[in-house]
Amino acid sequence: MGVDLGSTTAKTVILDADGRPVATSVLRMGAVSRVGVKASMDRALADAGLDADAIGRMVSTGYGRRLIADADRSFTEITCHARGAATLWPGVRLVIDIGGQDSKAIAVDENGFVDRFAMNDRCASGTGRFFEVLARALEVDLEAIGGLALEGSDAVAVSSMCATFAETEVISLLAQGAAIADIAASVHRAVAARTVGLVAQVGPREPVVMTGGVAKNAALVRFLSEALRLEVAVPDEPQISGAYGAALLALDDLRGVRVPPTVGEALPMAP
Repeated sequence: MGVDLGSTTAKTVILDADGRPVATSVLRMGAVSRVGVKASMDRALADAGLDADAIGRMVSTGYGRRLIADADRSFTEITCHARGAATLWPGVRLVIDIGGQDSKAIAVDENGFVDRFAMNDRCASGTGRFFEVLARALEVDLEAIGGLALEGSDAVAVSSMCATFAETEVISLLAQGAAIADIAASVHRAVAARTVGLVAQVGPREPVVMTGGVAKNAALVRFLSEALRLEVAVPDEPQISGAYGAALLALDDLRGVRVPPTVGEALPMAP
């Protein structure tokens, strides 16, 4: 079992002895919620028709990885996302992961291990939280924000990437009569440009795969592809990449396969 306890979502993946997924669970919750992660684990177990005793090894990852007391080992999300994405999309060389609170650009080598990475974890700009703020300011559903952006033009510009200042700027543009779709498009282009800056720190390479909840935003994927001048692919289930990688590491551990000492070597478990 691999469990990814993120800032806003808990993900669980269960693999069989051959490494095939038998159950996955993605559950949106409160901030780094112990209740939410337990519910995600319980749902995956129920879908697989298993009880907890059937799990041979568990690895945790994500913001709240140290809160999962039942985990046998814990790895950072950098290592787990690289491993999961390399399995979901064989041959990948660059993983762009945008979650609820941070953004990551991870260069992956030919073996699916981390080569180098860059991470924006000091500001919510361009993350899931950022788009939640935008949706609230525009008074539209979060799920609809990407489709709205695809309908917009480049008639306006939102320059601030701070969630608080961007909200103020959006409200000001609305007061000036700017079209909602144009504002949404401008914000998405700005996020894409900021993400390109993150990618530049590790060096652009391809194939490129985007993971995380924000990968479900079709507008950002398109604008990011255009800004990078590279095709950005998205797995069928982009949110499970970290949990999938954690489950694969758990299977390696169960088999006695040593994980190379890359970024995110196993961390000590919390008491």
